[in-house]
Amino acid sequence: MSDVATKTATVIRLHPNDNVVVAAARIPAGALVASETVTSLEAVPFGHKLATRFIAAGEPVLKYGQAIGAATRDIPAGAHVHVQNLDVSDLRLAAEAGTYTPRNEPPRHFMGFRRADGRVGTRNYVGVLTSVNCSATVARLIADAADRSGLLDDYPNVDGVIPITHTSGCGMAGDGEGFDMLRRTLWGTAANPNFGGMMLVGLGCEVIQTGRFAKDYGLAGRDDFQAFTIQDVGGTRKAVEQGLERLRELLPLANAHQRVEVPASEIVLGLQCGGSDGWSGVTSNPALGDACDRLTALGATVILSETPEIYGAEHLLYARSVSPEVTARLRARLDWWERYTTMHGAEMNNNPSPGNKAGGLTTILEKSLGAVAKSGSSPLVDVIEYAEPLRTRGLVFMDSPGFDPCSATGQVASGANVIAFTTGRGSAFGCKPSPSIKLSSNTEIYERMSEDIDIDCGGIANGKATIAGKGEEILGYLLDIASGRQSKSEALGYGGAEFVPWLIGAVM
Repeated sequence: MSDVATKTATVIRLHPNDNVVVAAARIPAGALVASETVTSLEAVPFGHKLATRFIAAGEPVLKYGQAIGAATRDIPAGAHVHVQNLDVSDLRLAAEAGTYTPRNEPPRHFMGFRRADGRVGTRNYVGVLTSVNCSATVARLIADAADRSGLLDDYPNVDGVIPITHTSGCGMAGDGEGFDMLRRTLWGTAANPNFGGMMLVGLGCEVIQTGRFAKDYGLAGRDDFQAFTIQDVGGTRKAVEQGLERLRELLPLANAHQRVEVPASEIVLGLQCGGSDGWSGVTSNPALGDACDRLTALGATVILSETPEIYGAEHLLYARSVSPEVTARLRARLDWWERYTTMHGAEMNNNPSPGNKAGGLTTILEKSLGAVAKSGSSPLVDVIEYAEPLRTRGLVFMDSPGFDPCSATGQVASGANVIAFTTGRGSAFGCKPSPSIKLSSNTEIYERMSEDIDIDCGGIANGKATIAGKGEEILGYLLDIASGRQSKSEALGYGGAEFVPWLIGAVM
């Protein structure tokens, strides 16, 4: 590589105090990085880190102005900084609580489905919910039969009939944390405003009993809710026939709902990132964070999750908490995760996947600092447990694993009516009933997977786009999706197999 080429946007410095920079293109050995007055000692892949000065063994490695770990050996200036010389540490740099000034956003609106309880849906599905895995096939057969029969042709306001199946519901204790969490997830999903009607199908002898479920959650007797069991109606074929009959009652009720203009404050956005790379925290996550700040200024709700992926950046969220009680709730969830991983012989730094590391992420601290960026800078107003109903508007943290489908399932159960998913390595994900948009951190993966990814944020890295400009673009696109425009994952048919409740407890 010539010096002329090297003097162009080869690296990006994220903070004045950092002792590493990010390679904006592959840097060969011996290349002059003019902006840092350093020569590379070895090849540094795209999105990976290069040391800008000597870093002694044990010294913090700084990115985003924060410690992402400590050097495991002396690192000379110009060296590639990654798993061979960097590991996680307990060091956290102070994060001062600043004064947050909400943006002055002009009013925005979208076309949504206003429900009887006042909440707003972005889609109008009828769901076939299963109480247990034993009824999963029947639920799918009912939905397939409805599609094949043309039953939906007379109901243009209904987006479809979707089966909601899972792998549990029996072989578990009839009380306790695991039981409560699964029931909460099933109920929250059934109550999501993107459903205009719901049918619950059980086997009959399972631990999650349909009758008790309907009674405990106030569903029994509602016109928009139906329930039966395979054993009661006489087997699989009769259960499918019964399901179609019940659909004939639910579909006209759902079809009566029509899109009306509603304020953007009715958006409940779930945030996800998967297949992250070294650019995720530089481009797509900050751009999504900008869109989130715009949304919260409009009175909307944003749900940040994936607790293992805020580990190492939790002090930044503490600094944004609106009260000591909110901070304490977040600390309690992190304490639970530390006990949970220890009990299973794991550690929180196990989280970065092979794909994350290939993309330039080395430690969970580095990954978490970038992941938190997608929440913007709004105050943290509440912390809730997995699939727990929302209590307030604004930025809310929901406890969840870092496994994206499982985390998104909990967000939908808490009320998310749309999902935004950033990716650097590429993601194949969609969500029903809540549409998911995907944002790429780099242009290369967007061009390779353009049928899957909605918005490319890679231009931020080379100066062709700005974080604020992409934030505005993301917000406009989200409102279009909320109004009925298909996301790319919806057009591909994703969402029918991504319902993954978080299962805790013994399987018996």
